[in-house]
Amino acid sequence: MEIKKAVIPVAGMGTRFLPATKSMPKEMLPVIDKPVIHYVVEEAIASGIDDIIFITGRSKRSIEDYFDDSPELESHLQMKNKDKMLKLVKDISSMVDIHYIRQKEPRGLGDAILTAKKHINEEPFAVLLGDDIIVNEKPCTKQLIDNFRKYGRSTIAVEEVPMEKTGSYGIIKGQALDDSLYSLEDIVEKPSPEDAPSNVGAIGRYVFTPEILDCIKETAVGVGNEIQLTDAIRMLNEKQKVYAYKFTGKRYDTGDKVEYVKAIIDFALNKEDMKEQIKEHITGIDL
Repeated sequence: MEIKKAVIPVAGMGTRFLPATKSMPKEMLPVIDKPVIHYVVEEAIASGIDDIIFITGRSKRSIEDYFDDSPELESHLQMKNKDKMLKLVKDISSMVDIHYIRQKEPRGLGDAILTAKKHINEEPFAVLLGDDIIVNEKPCTKQLIDNFRKYGRSTIAVEEVPMEKTGSYGIIKGQALDDSLYSLEDIVEKPSPEDAPSNVGAIGRYVFTPEILDCIKETAVGVGNEIQLTDAIRMLNEKQKVYAYKFTGKRYDTGDKVEYVKAIIDFALNKEDMKEQIKEHITGIDL
Protein backbone atom coordinates (compact mmCIF):
# COMPACT_ATOMS: atom_id res chain seq x y z
CA MET A 1 0.00 0.00 0.00
CA GLU A 2 1.24 3.48 -0.88
CA ILE A 3 2.02 5.89 1.95
CA LYS A 4 0.67 9.32 1.07
CA LYS A 5 -0.08 10.81 4.51
CA ALA A 6 2.31 12.24 7.06
CA VAL A 7 1.81 13.54 10.57
CA ILE A 8 4.13 16.33 11.69
CA PRO A 9 3.78 17.17 15.42
CA VAL A 10 4.70 20.79 16.11
CA ALA A 11 2.94 21.38 19.42
CA GLY A 12 6.07 21.34 21.60
CA MET A 13 7.02 24.39 23.67
CA GLY A 14 10.64 24.74 22.51
CA THR A 15 11.90 25.74 25.96
CA ARG A 16 15.56 25.15 25.03
CA PHE A 17 15.41 28.23 22.80
CA LEU A 18 13.76 30.63 25.21
CA PRO A 19 13.36 33.57 25.11
CA ALA A 20 13.31 33.41 21.27
CA THR A 21 10.54 30.80 21.30
CA LYS A 22 8.35 32.84 23.64
CA SER A 23 6.82 34.42 20.54
CA MET A 24 8.16 32.19 17.74
CA PRO A 25 7.67 28.43 17.32
CA LYS A 26 10.97 26.55 17.41
CA GLU A 27 10.03 25.01 14.05
CA MET A 28 10.06 28.50 12.52
CA LEU A 29 13.65 29.26 13.51
CA PRO A 30 15.46 30.06 10.24
CA VAL A 31 18.29 28.06 8.73
CA ILE A 32 19.62 30.72 6.34
CA ASP A 33 16.50 31.71 4.37
CA LYS A 34 14.01 28.95 5.23
CA PRO A 35 12.55 27.90 8.57
CA VAL A 36 13.33 24.44 9.93
CA ILE A 37 9.80 23.20 9.24
CA HIS A 38 10.16 24.03 5.53
CA TYR A 39 12.99 21.49 5.21
CA VAL A 40 10.89 18.86 6.98
CA VAL A 41 7.95 19.40 4.62
CA GLU A 42 10.31 19.26 1.62
CA GLU A 43 11.54 15.86 2.82
CA ALA A 44 7.97 14.59 3.11
CA ILE A 45 7.12 15.73 -0.41
CA ALA A 46 10.33 14.25 -1.86
CA SER A 47 9.32 10.94 -0.22
CA GLY A 48 5.99 10.84 -2.09
CA ILE A 49 3.77 12.35 0.62
CA ASP A 50 0.93 14.52 -0.70
CA ASP A 51 -1.18 14.98 2.44
CA ILE A 52 0.29 16.47 5.63
CA ILE A 53 -1.37 16.79 9.03
CA PHE A 54 0.26 19.29 11.37
CA ILE A 55 -0.48 18.72 15.06
CA THR A 56 -0.29 22.22 16.49
CA GLY A 57 -0.64 23.90 19.86
CA ARG A 58 -0.92 27.37 21.28
CA SER A 59 1.23 30.07 19.64
CA LYS A 60 1.88 28.00 16.54
CA ARG A 61 -0.23 30.18 14.25
CA SER A 62 2.84 31.44 12.37
CA ILE A 63 3.33 27.93 10.94
CA GLU A 64 -0.16 28.06 9.45
CA ASP A 65 0.49 31.57 8.13
CA TYR A 66 3.78 30.48 6.58
CA PHE A 67 2.20 27.76 4.45
CA ASP A 68 -0.87 29.88 3.59
CA ASP A 69 -1.36 32.28 0.68
CA SER A 70 0.11 35.77 1.14
CA PRO A 71 -1.91 38.04 -1.19
CA GLU A 72 -0.50 41.31 0.14
CA LEU A 73 3.12 40.13 -0.11
CA GLU A 74 2.52 38.59 -3.53
CA SER A 75 0.96 41.81 -4.79
CA HIS A 76 3.89 43.85 -3.46
CA LEU A 77 6.48 41.57 -5.09
CA GLN A 78 4.58 41.60 -8.37
CA MET A 79 4.39 45.40 -8.34
CA LYS A 80 8.17 45.57 -7.71
CA ASN A 81 8.81 43.05 -10.54
CA LYS A 82 10.55 40.70 -8.10
CA ASP A 83 9.52 37.64 -10.07
CA LYS A 84 11.98 35.19 -8.52
CA MET A 85 10.89 36.03 -4.97
CA LEU A 86 7.23 35.97 -6.05
CA LYS A 87 7.63 32.43 -7.35
CA LEU A 88 9.30 31.35 -4.09
CA VAL A 89 6.42 32.74 -2.03
CA LYS A 90 3.74 31.18 -4.25
CA ASP A 91 5.50 27.81 -4.24
CA ILE A 92 5.39 27.66 -0.44
CA SER A 93 1.61 27.95 -0.33
CA SER A 94 1.13 25.30 -3.02
CA MET A 95 3.65 22.71 -1.86
CA VAL A 96 1.20 20.07 -0.63
CA ASP A 97 -2.25 19.57 0.92
CA ILE A 98 -1.96 20.63 4.56
CA HIS A 99 -4.39 20.18 7.45
CA TYR A 100 -4.11 21.42 11.03
CA ILE A 101 -5.29 19.69 14.21
CA ARG A 102 -4.90 21.33 17.61
CA GLN A 103 -3.51 19.29 20.51
CA LYS A 104 -5.42 21.02 23.29
CA GLU A 105 -2.91 20.23 26.03
CA PRO A 106 0.68 18.93 25.83
CA ARG A 107 0.26 15.27 26.81
CA GLY A 108 3.23 13.85 24.92
CA LEU A 109 4.23 12.78 21.41
CA GLY A 110 2.00 9.71 21.46
CA ASP A 111 -1.07 11.76 22.28
CA ALA A 112 -0.18 14.31 19.57
CA ILE A 113 -0.10 11.59 16.91
CA LEU A 114 -3.34 10.05 18.20
CA THR A 115 -5.20 13.31 17.50
CA ALA A 116 -4.77 12.55 13.76
CA LYS A 117 -6.60 9.19 14.01
CA LYS A 118 -9.74 10.26 12.14
CA HIS A 119 -7.73 11.79 9.31
CA ILE A 120 -5.46 8.75 8.97
CA ASN A 121 -8.53 6.62 8.26
CA GLU A 122 -6.90 3.20 8.80
CA GLU A 123 -4.06 3.85 6.36
CA PRO A 124 -0.32 3.45 6.95
CA PHE A 125 1.34 6.82 7.47
CA ALA A 126 4.64 8.56 8.15
CA VAL A 127 5.60 10.69 11.14
CA LEU A 128 8.25 13.39 10.85
CA LEU A 129 9.27 15.39 13.91
CA GLY A 130 9.39 19.09 13.19
CA ASP A 131 12.86 19.88 14.55
CA ASP A 132 15.02 17.29 12.77
CA ILE A 133 16.55 18.19 9.41
CA ILE A 134 18.03 15.16 7.63
CA VAL A 135 20.13 15.69 4.52
CA ASN A 136 20.64 12.91 2.00
CA GLU A 137 20.12 12.39 -1.72
CA LYS A 138 17.48 9.78 -0.85
CA PRO A 139 15.26 11.27 1.88
CA CYS A 140 15.21 9.46 5.20
CA THR A 141 11.43 9.08 5.08
CA LYS A 142 11.70 7.54 1.59
CA GLN A 143 14.20 5.02 2.97
CA LEU A 144 11.65 3.98 5.60
CA ILE A 145 8.82 3.83 3.07
CA ASP A 146 10.88 1.54 0.84
CA ASN A 147 11.47 -0.80 3.78
CA PHE A 148 7.75 -0.70 4.58
CA ARG A 149 6.95 -1.70 0.99
CA LYS A 150 9.33 -4.65 1.31
CA TYR A 151 8.10 -6.02 4.65
CA GLY A 152 4.69 -4.39 5.21
CA ARG A 153 5.56 -3.54 8.81
CA SER A 154 6.16 -0.39 10.83
CA THR A 155 9.70 0.92 10.53
CA ILE A 156 11.47 3.47 12.73
CA ALA A 157 14.63 5.39 11.83
CA VAL A 158 17.60 4.87 14.16
CA GLU A 159 21.23 5.89 14.46
CA GLU A 160 24.07 5.28 16.90
CA VAL A 161 24.21 7.94 19.61
CA PRO A 162 26.86 8.68 22.27
CA MET A 163 26.25 6.57 25.38
CA GLU A 164 26.13 9.71 27.53
CA LYS A 165 23.13 10.90 25.48
CA THR A 166 20.93 7.81 25.73
CA GLY A 167 18.73 9.75 28.16
CA SER A 168 17.57 11.91 25.24
CA TYR A 169 16.33 9.08 23.00
CA GLY A 170 14.21 6.00 22.75
CA ILE A 171 16.92 3.31 22.78
CA ILE A 172 16.36 0.00 21.00
CA LYS A 173 17.35 -3.58 21.58
CA GLY A 174 17.30 -5.32 18.23
CA GLN A 175 18.49 -8.30 16.25
CA ALA A 176 20.63 -7.15 13.33
CA LEU A 177 19.31 -8.59 10.06
CA ASP A 178 21.91 -6.81 7.92
CA ASP A 179 24.13 -3.72 8.11
CA SER A 180 21.18 -1.33 8.33
CA LEU A 181 18.10 -3.27 9.46
CA TYR A 182 17.12 -4.55 12.92
CA SER A 183 14.22 -6.66 14.02
CA LEU A 184 12.99 -4.80 17.09
CA GLU A 185 13.11 -6.70 20.38
CA ASP A 186 12.53 -3.81 22.78
CA ILE A 187 12.64 -0.03 22.98
CA VAL A 188 13.14 2.01 26.17
CA GLU A 189 12.34 5.70 26.57
CA LYS A 190 15.28 7.88 27.70
CA PRO A 191 17.24 5.29 29.73
CA SER A 192 20.34 6.21 31.71
CA PRO A 193 23.58 4.93 30.09
CA GLU A 194 23.86 2.10 32.62
CA ASP A 195 20.29 0.94 31.85
CA ALA A 196 20.38 1.42 28.06
CA PRO A 197 20.07 -1.82 26.04
CA SER A 198 22.35 -0.35 23.33
CA ASN A 199 23.51 2.98 21.95
CA VAL A 200 21.14 2.83 18.97
CA GLY A 201 18.45 5.47 19.31
CA ALA A 202 15.21 6.27 17.51
CA ILE A 203 15.23 9.68 15.84
CA GLY A 204 12.40 11.75 14.45
CA ARG A 205 11.24 9.66 11.48
CA TYR A 206 8.75 6.78 11.49
CA VAL A 207 6.46 4.83 9.16
CA PHE A 208 3.57 3.12 10.91
CA THR A 209 0.77 0.71 10.20
CA PRO A 210 -2.53 2.20 11.46
CA GLU A 211 -2.54 -0.23 14.41
CA ILE A 212 -0.07 2.06 16.19
CA LEU A 213 -2.99 4.40 16.91
CA ASP A 214 -4.86 1.73 18.87
CA CYS A 215 -1.66 1.01 20.79
CA ILE A 216 -1.27 4.69 21.67
CA LYS A 217 -4.88 4.73 22.88
CA GLU A 218 -4.08 1.84 25.23
CA THR A 219 -0.78 3.31 26.43
CA ALA A 220 -0.61 4.52 30.02
CA VAL A 221 1.13 7.72 31.05
CA GLY A 222 4.90 7.14 31.08
CA VAL A 223 8.16 9.06 31.37
CA GLY A 224 7.64 12.76 32.05
CA ASN A 225 3.98 12.13 32.92
CA GLU A 226 3.26 11.99 29.18
CA ILE A 227 1.90 9.42 26.74
CA GLN A 228 5.09 8.20 25.13
CA LEU A 229 5.22 7.00 21.53
CA THR A 230 8.04 4.66 22.60
CA ASP A 231 5.68 2.73 24.90
CA ALA A 232 3.14 2.37 22.08
CA ILE A 233 5.84 1.07 19.72
CA ARG A 234 6.76 -1.58 22.30
CA MET A 235 3.10 -2.60 22.51
CA LEU A 236 2.79 -2.69 18.70
CA ASN A 237 5.85 -4.93 18.48
CA GLU A 238 4.08 -7.48 20.67
CA LYS A 239 1.25 -7.63 18.13
CA GLN A 240 3.14 -7.33 14.82
CA LYS A 241 6.83 -7.17 14.00
CA VAL A 242 8.42 -3.69 13.98
CA TYR A 243 11.68 -2.91 12.21
CA ALA A 244 14.38 -0.35 12.99
CA TYR A 245 16.31 1.05 10.05
CA LYS A 246 19.74 2.69 10.33
CA PHE A 247 19.20 5.44 7.78
CA THR A 248 21.88 7.09 5.68
CA GLY A 249 22.22 10.87 5.81
CA LYS A 250 23.31 13.74 8.03
CA ARG A 251 20.89 14.66 10.82
CA TYR A 252 20.69 18.03 12.52
CA ASP A 253 18.68 18.15 15.75
CA THR A 254 17.74 21.81 15.48
CA GLY A 255 16.12 21.66 18.91
CA ASP A 256 19.68 21.60 20.25
CA LYS A 257 21.52 24.95 20.14
CA VAL A 258 24.86 23.54 19.02
CA GLU A 259 23.28 21.37 16.31
CA TYR A 260 21.23 24.35 15.15
CA VAL A 261 24.37 26.46 14.70
CA LYS A 262 26.08 23.56 12.88
CA ALA A 263 23.13 23.36 10.49
CA ILE A 264 23.37 27.08 9.68
CA ILE A 265 27.12 26.84 9.01
CA ASP A 266 26.85 23.70 6.86
CA PHE A 267 23.92 25.02 4.83
CA ALA A 268 25.72 28.33 4.29
CA LEU A 269 28.82 26.46 3.05
CA ASN A 270 26.61 24.71 0.49
CA LYS A 271 25.31 27.97 -0.97
CA GLU A 272 27.33 29.25 -3.92
CA ASP A 273 26.65 32.89 -3.10
CA MET A 274 27.77 32.51 0.52
CA LYS A 275 30.35 29.77 0.91
CA GLU A 276 33.52 31.74 0.09
CA GLN A 277 32.65 34.53 2.52
CA ILE A 278 31.78 32.02 5.24
CA LYS A 279 35.01 30.08 4.67
CA GLU A 280 36.98 33.32 4.88
CA HIS A 281 35.23 34.24 8.10
CA ILE A 282 35.82 30.80 9.68
CA THR A 283 39.51 30.70 8.76
CA GLY A 284 39.93 34.19 10.19
CA ILE A 285 38.51 33.33 13.59
CA ASP A 286 41.11 33.32 16.36
CA LEU A 287 40.37 30.08 18.23
